[in-house]
Amino acid sequence: MAGDLPEYYFRIRENGAAVFKVDTENRQRRIEMEEIAIANVRNGTIKPHGDRKLTAAETAVIADWIARRSAILAERDVDDIHRAVDHLNLVTQWAQSKASAAQLEEVTDALLLAMHDLRSVLVRKKADRLMKEHPEAE
Repeated sequence: MAGDLPEYYFRIRENGAAVFKVDTENRQRRIEMEEIAIANVRNGTIKPHGDRKLTAAETAVIADWIARRSAILAERDVDDIHRAVDHLNLVTQWAQSKASAAQLEEVTDALLLAMHDLRSVLVRKKADRLMKEHPEAE
């Protein structure tokens, strides 16, 4: 089992991870984890734990993890939006075929405001993108 363990363990946190060096080469053959750094995905910073000096190899491993984690989080964001589109379609079907008048009364204003807000943002962002693509259209 010890041979299968990674050299570093990343304990996910809100903005990144606490980074641990995994050690299985000790007398008791126990798994020991020494915290070596905090990695911040939002701003890309790597802060050594305590007075520890990170090696270039450790910094490279952590920077690689930050890049891979950022990509995963970006993919999840887009996947969440695709799920929201699916959910909006399900809400539309519910409103058309299953919802009672009382249920519609309860949710209509909140849905209309949220959809109006979303539409306003999407239209503004689309116009901004089009203006950047075709600046002569101004």
